[in-house]
Order: sequence, then C-alpha cells, then structure tokens
Amino acid sequence: MIRVLVWNEGVHEQRDASVQALYPTGMHGAIAEGLRELLGEEVEVSTATLADPEHGLTEEVLAATDVLLWWGHIAHGEVADDVVERVHRHVLGGMGLLALHSAHFSKIFIRLMGTTCSLAWRNDQDREIVWTVDPTHPIAEGVEQPFVIEAQEMYGEFFDVPPPDELVFASWFSGGEIFRSGLTYRRGQGKVFYFSPGDQEYPVYHHPQVRRVLANAVQWAARDRARQQPEVRNQPRTHA
Repeated sequence: MIRVLVWNEGVHEQRDASVQALYPTGMHGAIAEGLRELLGEEVEVSTATLADPEHGLTEEVLAATDVLLWWGHIAHGEVADDVVERVHRHVLGGMGLLALHSAHFSKIFIRLMGTTCSLAWRNDQDREIVWTVDPTHPIAEGVEQPFVIEAQEMYGEFFDVPPPDELVFASWFSGGEIFRSGLTYRRGQGKVFYFSPGDQEYPVYHHPQVRRVLANAVQWAARDRARQQPEVRNQPRTHA
C-alpha cells in the first residue's frame, strides 16, 4: 500500500466563498478523493493543513509517508523553516514529492530546485491545452492527448527551474503562451514531480484527466521507494 499525504495550506477555503463553493472539503479533500477513486485499496490517503500542529508534518507523519502532495499559494512564508528542513530531509531519504500549481514558490520546492522558480502569470480564465510530451512516461499512462482545461490561471515561460530530468507535459494557453507544466526531478533518493494546473479559483482538481495525472504520479513517485537517509562514510581500502 502506498501511504499518501495531501498537504494544503487551506487558507483560501477559509476566507473565499467562491473557493468554498468549488471545494467544500478543501482542495486537499478533492485531491484525496480523486486518488482514492482511481487507486482504491492501493493507497492510504490522509490530509493535513497549515493550521495543524507542526503543519501536520511531524517527524512521525513524514516517516510514515511514501508520497507527499503539496499545494500552496498565499501562505508560503508561514511555513516554519524547521518543518521545511524536515520535509527536505525526508525527500532526500526517499519520500516522493508532488508540487502542485503555486507550490513552485513554496519553500520546499525552491530549496529542492536551488533557483528562484519564478514564472510569468495571468489570471484571466485562460483556456489551457495540456499536451503529453513523453507518452511513454508512466505519469502519462491513460491520459488523453491532449486534454483541455476550459478555465485556468495562465503560467508562462520563462520558468526559472533547473532543466528537468524528464518533461512529461507542456501547456498552451489561449493568450498564446506555452509552459512546461509537468516536470520530473530526482533529489537524493526521492522523486519530485511538478504539475502546474490547479488554481484555487477553478474546479481543476475535479477534472478527470488532472486526477489521472496525479494518481499516475503518486504511483511513479512511490516506485522503488526504499527509504534511507543519505550517508557519507569513510570507506577503507580493501585491496592493494
């Protein structure tokens, strides 16, 4: 069984009636619902938010998590640095991380990328067409080519991240912009997937193709998930 934790800062749902209407159980609730729907007994899904003690990301919780999904937007600075260090250590030790939408500006994603992670954006109900760039990748399995999100915040290039290990999806927007919207990385023993669709003002996490991508990504990030802490040792010479 894959142990999944869906983390969401959970701020918009508390203050914005429009977001509450789209996501009555929170964005984390909608994401978790999609994973349970598509993966069934293969996963054990729990959720946590910024308001939980230690943001719900205690040492015990992370040690029992195979894949962490992270959604953030307006409260990145409120995430405690010691919690970020804890998550970083667990990713390097083999925990998978899925960074969703505005999590490109989260402390943990910036720490893992080592760049500004800045990008162009416009929130004007753009139509997004998501193209599969690598149809052989496990995250793309069963995903329509392409699939359309009728209303979404535009993210555009230049996206200041390191060259990805794999580019799985790229998006075109009705304003003419393109964006590398699905990227994979390896950091230490952990797998990282960034997937941009998912602004809080639109019902993106109810979209069946977005749910399929996230379910595939959970399976991908959990594969070969032997958990260990990076270790530096002085290796004695055993031969002349």
